[in-house]
Amino acid sequence: MKPEEPGPVKLLVGLLYTDPDLFERAHEQLAERFSKIDYKSPQFSFDISDYYKEEMGWPIFRKFISFDQLINPGDLAKIKIATNEIETHLAKDGKRTVNLDAGYMDFNKVILASAKFDAQKIYLDLGIYADPTLWYEKGAFKAYPHAFPDFKSGAYDATFLHIRSLYKSQRSKNAA
Repeated sequence: MKPEEPGPVKLLVGLLYTDPDLFERAHEQLAERFSKIDYKSPQFSFDISDYYKEEMGWPIFRKFISFDQLINPGDLAKIKIATNEIETHLAKDGKRTVNLDAGYMDFNKVILASAKFDAQKIYLDLGIYADPTLWYEKGAFKAYPHAFPDFKSGAYDATFLHIRSLYKSQRSKNAA
């Protein structure tokens, strides 16, 4: 079988933050870097773990954003490097003020990018791994066993279904 180029996917970023002003600065830098933001989720409390508390402070919140321009999934490693640069730019005293979880969605799954190795992660490039996080089945997203607890909780289900709807609409317009 001859290899084929993959279809375009929906770029998304999960943002963890404590200061709404820093969220807005990160939001602006992401839009400048990648494209117009077409969706911003409601704010979620990130209280399922205190992993980031020492570095970022408390309370921590999460939002997801998605972008108008679809991407090639092969660009995920470069995108993660770029989001890491934004984190560094917004850091104070060497500590992150925002955590940016770059990833993408296609019709069947959500993949996050990670600089950390683990058994389920697949190496991409530039020291970055693909972390399969959610899969779509029968109208709902389901979390892989290794997914972060907040993704397993179902709190983001409506957000991901909305982003998937945007993606489906974009793909159908591009196919027409």
